[in-house]
Amino acid sequence: MSFWNAGTASTRLGGGIVALAVSTGMVIAAALPASAVNSYNATPAPERTEVGVLLAQWDDDANPSTPDTVDWVCSGTMVDSDTFVTAGHCTTDWPAGVRFYVSLDQDVQSGLDAAAGAHPGDPSAVAAAVGVEGTAHTDPAYPGPSSDPHDIAVIQLSAEAVAARWAFTPANLPRAGELGALGPQRLNATSFLVAGYGTQEATRGPGGQTHPGGGVRLKAPVTFDALNPSWVRLAMTAPQGNGGACYGDSGGPNFATLDGRSVLVATTITGDSPCYATNVAYRLDSPAARAFLAGFVSLP
Repeated sequence: MSFWNAGTASTRLGGGIVALAVSTGMVIAAALPASAVNSYNATPAPERTEVGVLLAQWDDDANPSTPDTVDWVCSGTMVDSDTFVTAGHCTTDWPAGVRFYVSLDQDVQSGLDAAAGAHPGDPSAVAAAVGVEGTAHTDPAYPGPSSDPHDIAVIQLSAEAVAARWAFTPANLPRAGELGALGPQRLNATSFLVAGYGTQEATRGPGGQTHPGGGVRLKAPVTFDALNPSWVRLAMTAPQGNGGACYGDSGGPNFATLDGRSVLVATTITGDSPCYATNVAYRLDSPAARAFLAGFVSLP
């Protein structure tokens, strides 16, 4: 399993910095054409106005005389006017002085490319052109055990600054234990949807395995696989009509249609390395997730 996020052990895949393993160092390669989620059974998601991307501005070479790096790093969701939910591993293990921004643009990669051309050598101007700066709050219990890693964070934003840039409807959060209360039969019959800005599934070329694309908001259907106290596992298998998440989709939403409502039931955390089989998502109806979120947003 690999975390589907950004962090200190990273490589550039389709313009985004996404984690591959827990180690140190940055490896930068050429950007690839923008896409997101899996390439199969996925479609653009301009209507998912609450789904956004987490950007970071940081010093990647410990040299204060060189410009910081600015890039998209994870996905996430607005759950009220000023609170963006993402994964805890997206906001930790960064160099000192990192700054976080949120964008709700449909195509963030194109925005970054245009801003870089308009503001060469000015990373703060690039970041401000694409996103709204906020303050990260990571669950203080992260990283917990695999049974409950407390892998959740929020970015607190200025509601006025966000509203001035984008119109959106915040996601509905689940009630306590809502997924568990459904039972196996209803879970199997429930429609799930994953969304995010991440890369595509693995492809092989002369240079080895790569994950192209990223930086554009897409959505894809997924189906129920298994439920644990802190996790919901969702199948991404193409023959069943599913799509799925990949690198850069960490922190992004997994919606379920419950009683006719679209509910943000979990956030993408990890999955199989090639991004073909399973999305492992952190349940937001769990006691730990709700205890953390209660400090920032009203819960149902």
